[in-house]
Amino acid sequence: MRLLTIKPLPVGWSLGISGVANALVFRSGAEAEAAARRLGARLAADGVAVKLVIHLRDGSVGGRFLFPPALPSTVAPLRRAA
Repeated sequence: MRLLTIKPLPVGWSLGISGVANALVFRSGAEAEAAARRLGARLAADGVAVKLVIHLRDGSVGGRFLFPPALPSTVAPLRRAA
């Protein structure tokens, strides 16, 4: 499961991504949240479970969202040996 974490900075907001060394920085929390939701949806579409945690300026958790991995839409049929 990938963890996406939005946290306030002295100026702006950061989006941390588990497994990635550097966080992304945004001017507003709304921009950070929109980017995190897009990333979460994209990873889920690729079969990766994602948890998004948003922290408020006072340090409390403002929201938690789960993006369950998408199931394969089609399964290739087995081929019969000739």
